[in-house]
Amino acid sequence: MLGRVPPRALIVDDEAPAREELRYLLQEIGPVAQGAPVQVVGEATNGEEALVLLGSLEYDLVLLDIRMPGLTGLEVARAITGLVHRPQVIFTTAYPDHAVDAFDLAAADYLVKPFDAERLRRAVERALSAGPERTGEDAASAEARRPGEGNGAAGREPPNLVRIPVQKDGRTVLVAGDAIVYAAAARGYASLKLPDERVLVSFSLNELERRLQGHFLRVHRSYLVNLRHVRELVPDFQGGLALVMNDRQRSRVEVSRRHARELRRRLGI
Repeated sequence: MLGRVPPRALIVDDEAPAREELRYLLQEIGPVAQGAPVQVVGEATNGEEALVLLGSLEYDLVLLDIRMPGLTGLEVARAITGLVHRPQVIFTTAYPDHAVDAFDLAAADYLVKPFDAERLRRAVERALSAGPERTGEDAASAEARRPGEGNGAAGREPPNLVRIPVQKDGRTVLVAGDAIVYAAAARGYASLKLPDERVLVSFSLNELERRLQGHFLRVHRSYLVNLRHVRELVPDFQGGLALVMNDRQRSRVEVSRRHARELRRRLGI
């Protein structure tokens, strides 16, 4: 791992109190093997939702319940065995009778509820010490091998079908790429401007740019715009350009001089 990048975790449990408890315990244990605290960047309430999130972002760690409506945790773990960047799996369950099956799937640990922060810390340390480090692998080749997709460019999800996970009121909401008017950089994260609201995400703008290709274009170091939502191109008072977007607020987005030519080319003007 380059530097002290926080390990990314996904919590999968159909019970909200259980997810909240895991978040609390992860905060309690603080920095782990890689010198940074675990960052929870996704929550799923069932196995199907977990697979969507695992296909949208690379995680280092999955805290996975077993008995859930729909797909079980064991089925989710089995489905992600072919991931290029396979996260380490820690099963967190109230039932001790699936441990053998869990370890057959190369689980890092199997925690039976209730457990405390110290027990979780040991499991996380073990998982992350065995897990894959983030590499500089080309993002396109990694994307092409997400679960449920074929190999090569033909298997990649079309940009308009890309969904970005957003945490809202303890739930993970999947925002469709086409619904995003533009994305803006913020300190340590980014915001997505939707037609009627603005939401924060844990992705950097560079990560969003890699995912939101096609009709998205970086027009400034701080802005990534959906060209389908551009309403007007107007000169600013310094002789540059600004975009007026078609959201409710008619937001204005600055265009840097070095991106202006590519913008005009993409818009055909």
